[in-house]
Amino acid sequence: MLTAIAFYVFSAALILAALMVIASRNPVHSVLYLILAFFNAAALFVLMGAEFLAMILLIVYVGAVAVLFLFVVMMLDIDFAELKRGALRYAPVGALVGLALVVELVLVGSIWSFAADAGHVLGAATPAGMTNTEALGHILYTDYIYYFQTAGLILLVAMIGAIVLTLRHRPDVRRQSIPRQVARRPKDSMVVVDIQPGQGA
Repeated sequence: MLTAIAFYVFSAALILAALMVIASRNPVHSVLYLILAFFNAAALFVLMGAEFLAMILLIVYVGAVAVLFLFVVMMLDIDFAELKRGALRYAPVGALVGLALVVELVLVGSIWSFAADAGHVLGAATPAGMTNTEALGHILYTDYIYYFQTAGLILLVAMIGAIVLTLRHRPDVRRQSIPRQVARRPKDSMVVVDIQPGQGA
């Protein structure tokens, strides 16, 4: 019963946070709601016994959202002085999101400890005697090794393509020339000037 209640609470919070991501007009609020949605999705993974996927979701997506937000701030040229003046207005929203995260973490911890005391694992989908991470690694590197390597090659090609498409050679940009630096001699870079007394350089 407690597991079902936690599932419905996390699912409702996830849906509401996802709706607020697209409904909020402030990009700061949208990012905060998106992080809240990721935390709720990770909590659902924990309830299903997939703690590895929950940690990957938090590490990869929350980290990626933070980096994306930094890029947005740099591209939009946001006035930080103006943001600091109105920072107190966002304090109730931030406190509410933080309180929701704390309540959900306490709920996940209580569910986990209750299941351990009851002698059963919540949503165990792994073979007996094997952890969730070990089962995922065994499947990835045995049955799906070719698909896994193909996905890595596709991501590598996409990364190289993004670098090639965004690289621009402009003639007005000064670039470093390693051969010219190595072949440089002291007499080419220094000039000895004999300054007479009472005269400037």
